[in-house]
Amino acid sequence: MTHQPDTDHDDDSSLPDAPHRPFVQNAGNRRSLHFTGQEVQSSMSVLNPDALEIEYTRMMMGFVLWQPEPARMLMVGLGGGSLPKFCHRYLPASDITVVEIDPAVIALREAFMVPPESERFRVVQADAADYMATLDGEIDVLMLDGFVTGGIPPQLCSEAFYADCHRALRDDGILVINFHVNHREHHTYLDRVRAAFGPAMFEVVDDDMTNSIVFACKGDLLDDPAAAALARPASLSKDAWRQLMPTMRVIGATLELR
Repeated sequence: MTHQPDTDHDDDSSLPDAPHRPFVQNAGNRRSLHFTGQEVQSSMSVLNPDALEIEYTRMMMGFVLWQPEPARMLMVGLGGGSLPKFCHRYLPASDITVVEIDPAVIALREAFMVPPESERFRVVQADAADYMATLDGEIDVLMLDGFVTGGIPPQLCSEAFYADCHRALRDDGILVINFHVNHREHHTYLDRVRAAFGPAMFEVVDDDMTNSIVFACKGDLLDDPAAAALARPASLSKDAWRQLMPTMRVIGATLELR
């Protein structure tokens, strides 16, 4: 059943008393999450709510070329739940935890049809920097997509945080990060990831030069030449691969240049 957002969120782009409060806008069959009227944080088709509508989210799924069946996933940043929903549907063997600091974002989960709490899926309200510091060798795939107005919160792009990310991963665990290419600190952030992970990382930039997706690995899994073949993992459905394949070709082209 389609759940319509509360009317006080619909097309409410002004919000003068709380300019960065998350709100929902509907346009036909499209539903989007905003922090400001100029920035779209997440987009969803109400007809196909589990689909990945925005290119960078499909690019972040590139980890399936190396880790097609992660036992345990951790995602930082709920937003409109695009990646959590896709992974919940198409990676049924994965245990998924989403860490989100803003209760106002979590309050919109039903509007974006985020799955309910279950044995294998949960949303935790916490500062991801504090949460990450408690982990040690437990995560197979770690996805960082935590943004506020203006960029990534400082505590989620520090040298200490990326060191904690490295420690949180299991052997051959993969870190996936969404960066903005044109952010003034972009190269500084890359250097901090490299300080934690060494050379076991690479960057893929989308066609419009907006998003940079960085893959980093605790081991040497990213050096597996089989990934460049772009073969559909046996555990991934044809429907999921159909959505991802065009973007996988972009990742494959980047791998060939490494």
